Amino acid sequence: MGTIKTTNIEPIADNGTVALGSSGDTFNIPNGSKINVASGGNITVASGATITNNGTQTGFGGTMTPAFMAKQTGTQNVSNTTWTKVQFNSEVFDTDGTFDSSSNFRWTPGVAGKYFMYFGVTLDDLGDGKRLFTKVYKNGSGVAESLTLSSAAVTEKSSNSTSFIDIADSDDYYEGWVYHDVGNSENLRTDYQTIFMGYKIIE
Repeated sequence: MGTIKTTNIEPIADNGTVALGSSGDTFNIPNGSKINVASGGNITVASGATITNNGTQTGFGGTMTPAFMAKQTGTQNVSNTTWTKVQFNSEVFDTDGTFDSSSNFRWTPGVAGKYFMYFGVTLDDLGDGKRLFTKVYKNGSGVAESLTLSSAAVTEKSSNSTSFIDIADSDDYYEGWVYHDVGNSENLRTDYQTIFMGYKIIE
Protein backbone atom coordinates (compact mmCIF):
# COMPACT_ATOMS: atom_id res chain seq x y z
CA MET A 1 0.00 0.00 0.00
CA GLY A 2 1.45 3.32 -1.08
CA THR A 3 1.19 6.76 0.47
CA ILE A 4 0.47 10.01 -1.39
CA LYS A 5 1.53 13.23 0.31
CA THR A 6 0.37 16.56 -1.06
CA THR A 7 -1.06 19.89 0.11
CA ASN A 8 -3.71 20.47 -2.56
CA ILE A 9 -5.90 18.48 -4.95
CA GLU A 10 -7.77 20.28 -7.75
CA PRO A 11 -9.87 19.07 -10.69
CA ILE A 12 -8.44 19.47 -14.20
CA ALA A 13 -11.20 21.89 -15.22
CA ASP A 14 -12.24 24.92 -13.19
CA ASN A 15 -15.18 24.15 -10.88
CA GLY A 16 -14.89 20.50 -11.87
CA THR A 17 -15.32 17.38 -9.76
CA VAL A 18 -12.72 15.11 -8.21
CA ALA A 19 -13.84 11.51 -7.63
CA LEU A 20 -12.38 9.50 -4.75
CA GLY A 21 -12.31 5.80 -5.46
CA SER A 22 -15.13 3.69 -6.88
CA SER A 23 -18.46 2.35 -5.68
CA GLY A 24 -18.05 0.22 -2.57
CA ASP A 25 -14.71 1.70 -1.55
CA THR A 26 -14.06 2.78 2.05
CA PHE A 27 -11.93 5.74 3.11
CA ASN A 28 -10.61 5.78 6.66
CA ILE A 29 -9.74 8.90 8.60
CA PRO A 30 -7.13 8.11 11.27
CA ASN A 31 -7.75 8.80 14.94
CA GLY A 32 -7.21 12.45 15.74
CA SER A 33 -7.60 13.63 12.14
CA LYS A 34 -10.39 15.92 10.95
CA ILE A 35 -11.99 17.38 7.85
CA ASN A 36 -12.39 21.15 7.75
CA VAL A 37 -14.93 22.85 5.48
CA ALA A 38 -14.25 26.55 4.93
CA SER A 39 -16.96 29.16 5.52
CA GLY A 40 -19.35 29.12 2.57
CA GLY A 41 -18.44 25.55 1.67
CA ASN A 42 -21.00 22.73 1.49
CA ILE A 43 -21.16 19.00 2.03
CA THR A 44 -24.03 17.53 -0.01
CA VAL A 45 -25.51 14.14 0.80
CA ALA A 46 -27.46 12.73 -2.13
CA SER A 47 -31.00 11.39 -1.80
CA GLY A 48 -30.88 7.72 -0.77
CA ALA A 49 -27.51 8.07 0.96
CA THR A 50 -27.13 7.21 4.64
CA ILE A 51 -25.10 8.89 7.35
CA THR A 52 -24.34 6.54 10.24
CA ASN A 53 -23.20 8.11 13.48
CA ASN A 54 -21.64 5.93 16.17
CA GLY A 55 -19.80 8.81 17.78
CA THR A 56 -20.54 12.21 19.24
CA GLN A 57 -22.20 14.86 17.13
CA THR A 58 -22.27 18.60 17.74
CA GLY A 59 -23.98 21.42 15.91
CA PHE A 60 -26.48 19.19 14.08
CA GLY A 61 -30.27 19.21 14.13
CA GLY A 62 -30.79 22.65 15.61
CA THR A 63 -31.75 23.49 19.18
CA MET A 64 -35.10 23.35 20.97
CA THR A 65 -34.97 27.04 21.84
CA PRO A 66 -36.44 29.52 22.53
CA ALA A 67 -37.91 27.60 25.45
CA PHE A 68 -39.49 28.58 28.74
CA MET A 69 -41.35 27.34 31.80
CA ALA A 70 -43.26 29.71 34.07
CA LYS A 71 -45.22 29.02 37.22
CA GLN A 72 -47.65 30.80 39.51
CA THR A 73 -46.22 31.44 42.97
CA GLY A 74 -48.54 34.14 44.28
CA THR A 75 -52.17 33.73 45.28
CA GLN A 76 -54.48 34.50 42.38
CA ASN A 77 -58.23 34.56 42.80
CA VAL A 78 -60.40 33.60 39.83
CA SER A 79 -63.92 35.00 39.85
CA ASN A 80 -66.92 32.82 39.01
CA THR A 81 -67.87 32.64 35.28
CA THR A 82 -65.14 35.08 34.28
CA TRP A 83 -62.30 34.40 31.87
CA THR A 84 -59.15 35.36 33.76
CA LYS A 85 -55.55 35.59 32.53
CA VAL A 86 -53.20 33.62 34.76
CA GLN A 87 -50.43 35.76 36.20
CA PHE A 88 -47.38 33.55 35.82
CA ASN A 89 -45.02 35.58 37.97
CA SER A 90 -42.06 33.21 38.28
CA GLU A 91 -39.82 31.72 35.59
CA VAL A 92 -38.35 28.26 36.08
CA PHE A 93 -36.25 28.86 32.96
CA ASP A 94 -36.40 31.24 29.99
CA THR A 95 -33.60 30.55 27.49
CA ASP A 96 -33.98 33.73 25.45
CA GLY A 97 -35.61 36.08 27.96
CA THR A 98 -38.86 36.08 25.96
CA PHE A 99 -41.40 35.45 28.72
CA ASP A 100 -42.91 38.46 30.49
CA SER A 101 -43.42 37.49 34.14
CA SER A 102 -43.88 41.01 35.49
CA SER A 103 -46.65 42.80 33.60
CA ASN A 104 -48.38 41.12 30.65
CA PHE A 105 -47.61 37.50 31.69
CA ARG A 106 -47.19 36.39 28.09
CA TRP A 107 -44.67 34.60 25.89
CA THR A 108 -43.39 36.12 22.66
CA PRO A 109 -41.03 33.52 21.09
CA GLY A 110 -39.02 36.12 19.15
CA VAL A 111 -38.09 33.51 16.52
CA ALA A 112 -40.44 32.25 13.81
CA GLY A 113 -41.01 28.49 13.87
CA LYS A 114 -43.15 25.60 15.01
CA TYR A 115 -43.70 25.38 18.78
CA PHE A 116 -45.07 22.95 21.34
CA MET A 117 -46.91 24.58 24.23
CA TYR A 118 -48.47 23.37 27.46
CA PHE A 119 -50.71 25.27 29.87
CA GLY A 120 -52.06 23.67 33.04
CA VAL A 121 -53.94 24.98 36.06
CA THR A 122 -55.14 23.53 39.36
CA LEU A 123 -58.15 24.90 41.23
CA ASP A 124 -58.83 24.59 44.95
CA ASP A 125 -62.08 22.67 44.43
CA LEU A 126 -64.76 21.97 41.84
CA GLY A 127 -68.36 21.07 42.71
CA ASP A 128 -70.59 18.42 41.18
CA GLY A 129 -71.36 19.22 37.55
CA LYS A 130 -69.09 22.25 37.54
CA ARG A 131 -66.67 23.15 34.76
CA LEU A 132 -63.04 24.20 34.61
CA PHE A 133 -61.68 25.53 31.30
CA THR A 134 -58.16 26.35 30.18
CA LYS A 135 -57.51 28.31 27.01
CA VAL A 136 -54.37 29.63 25.33
CA TYR A 137 -54.77 32.93 23.52
CA LYS A 138 -52.58 33.91 20.56
CA ASN A 139 -52.48 37.63 19.86
CA GLY A 140 -55.71 38.01 21.84
CA SER A 141 -57.66 35.16 20.21
CA GLY A 142 -58.14 31.62 21.52
CA VAL A 143 -56.17 28.89 19.70
CA ALA A 144 -56.41 25.90 22.07
CA GLU A 145 -58.93 25.01 24.78
CA SER A 146 -59.64 22.17 27.20
CA LEU A 147 -62.46 21.36 29.64
CA THR A 148 -62.71 19.44 32.91
CA LEU A 149 -66.28 18.58 33.91
CA SER A 150 -66.73 17.30 37.44
CA SER A 151 -69.11 14.37 37.92
CA ALA A 152 -68.93 14.61 41.71
CA ALA A 153 -68.14 17.20 44.34
CA VAL A 154 -64.35 17.58 44.40
CA THR A 155 -63.12 19.28 47.56
CA GLU A 156 -59.38 18.72 47.30
CA LYS A 157 -58.28 20.08 43.93
CA SER A 158 -59.15 19.87 40.24
CA SER A 159 -56.76 20.19 37.31
CA ASN A 160 -57.07 20.92 33.64
CA SER A 161 -54.47 21.37 30.92
CA THR A 162 -54.13 22.30 27.27
CA SER A 163 -51.26 21.24 25.01
CA PHE A 164 -50.85 21.90 21.30
CA ILE A 165 -48.46 22.69 18.46
CA ASP A 166 -48.61 26.02 16.66
CA ILE A 167 -46.68 27.92 13.98
CA ALA A 168 -45.56 31.29 15.28
CA ASP A 169 -44.09 34.42 13.79
CA SER A 170 -41.41 36.22 15.76
CA ASP A 171 -43.85 38.81 17.14
CA ASP A 172 -46.78 36.52 18.03
CA TYR A 173 -47.58 36.29 21.74
CA TYR A 174 -49.30 33.65 23.88
CA GLU A 175 -51.20 33.88 27.17
CA GLY A 176 -52.93 31.37 29.45
CA TRP A 177 -56.53 31.99 30.55
CA VAL A 178 -58.82 30.09 32.93
CA TYR A 179 -62.59 29.94 33.54
CA HIS A 180 -64.81 28.11 36.04
CA ASP A 181 -68.44 28.09 37.16
CA VAL A 182 -68.05 26.84 40.73
CA GLY A 183 -70.45 29.52 41.98
CA ASN A 184 -67.95 31.58 43.93
CA SER A 185 -64.38 32.80 43.52
CA GLU A 186 -61.61 30.20 43.77
CA ASN A 187 -57.84 30.40 44.19
CA LEU A 188 -55.41 28.81 41.76
CA ARG A 189 -52.99 26.33 43.28
CA THR A 190 -49.46 27.69 43.15
CA ASP A 191 -45.98 26.50 42.22
CA TYR A 192 -45.84 23.56 39.77
CA GLN A 193 -49.59 22.98 40.01
CA THR A 194 -50.18 25.93 37.67
CA ILE A 195 -47.61 26.17 34.86
CA PHE A 196 -47.09 27.45 31.33
CA MET A 197 -44.31 26.17 29.08
CA GLY A 198 -43.20 25.96 25.47
CA TYR A 199 -40.26 25.19 23.19
CA LYS A 200 -39.29 25.35 19.52
CA ILE A 201 -39.57 22.08 17.61
CA ILE A 202 -36.52 20.99 15.63
CA GLU A 203 -37.37 20.61 11.93
